Amino acid sequence: MFSRITGIGSFLPGEAVSNDDLARRGIETSDQWISSRTGIRFRHLAENGETSSDLALEASRRALAGAGLAASDLDLIVVATSTPDYIFPSTACLLQSKLGNHGATAFDVQAVCSGFVYALTIADKFIRSGSHRRALVVGSEVFSRILDWSDRATCVLFGDGAGAVVVEASEQPGILATALHADGAHHGILSVPGSVCGGQVTGDPFLRMDGQAVFKFAVRVLAEVAEECCRAAGISPADIDWLIPHQANIRILEATAKRMKLPMDKVIVTVDRHGNTSAASVPLALDEAVRDRRIQAGQKILLEGVGGGFTWGAVLIEL
Repeated sequence: MFSRITGIGSFLPGEAVSNDDLARRGIETSDQWISSRTGIRFRHLAENGETSSDLALEASRRALAGAGLAASDLDLIVVATSTPDYIFPSTACLLQSKLGNHGATAFDVQAVCSGFVYALTIADKFIRSGSHRRALVVGSEVFSRILDWSDRATCVLFGDGAGAVVVEASEQPGILATALHADGAHHGILSVPGSVCGGQVTGDPFLRMDGQAVFKFAVRVLAEVAEECCRAAGISPADIDWLIPHQANIRILEATAKRMKLPMDKVIVTVDRHGNTSAASVPLALDEAVRDRRIQAGQKILLEGVGGGFTWGAVLIEL
């Protein structure tokens, strides 16, 4: 038994917010400063009260429609998020309630920007084991809620959004290979080092990042895990039709492609319009490239994530 993606959907909240819009809101920055360093020109920001489960619901409805399924057909729901609605219950259970599903296994995965790749790998293992047949895998984030808007080095990088896929049991393989890793020794270079204790915030509740350290680490492990995943599938990186890495910034995307000896015209890039949407970035980019027909049936697509923890991973798929 294999697993295969049969439906894809995504959702971006509100209107696009430009770099100039951020400057007009009082952030000490400019379009030139942001775009020259990151490639980011726009991002979407959720409205007050709009939650990760709200964004996930819209993306999930579109993925289910693409697969021709009802929510009641699902027996597994996995949501990757670092910005859950609550401490508990899980965002997956809240999404399940909003979808009207009763009885499916539902849980969250927290691997930050690797979250969707982790969640997709988990769903693949569940389906291959024979225990489940139809999974909804979602990456959904409202990172705007954990940004220090006085820190221009980080607040301009991120956006909100959600992407979802339906994964079903299949006689033909669609998920060809997976590889996941983590190294908690590097937790300090990207984190939100705060928590709630006794009704009070302890530590720092905002995202903090050592940009240079993240860049060096990300480029190295993305290239390594890509090669590992390709080896597991018995192909070379040159056989990949499309690379969809986590959309952190354009410099990481370009450096990763260079290390893999792939031309940039094989890399799906959405960071310029979405910013860094953490666990949502890979499914958002996948959905866009499928809808605009760059990705065709039978092509091999490598999905990659790297994020706080540090975590990283890759999934090789064929649609």
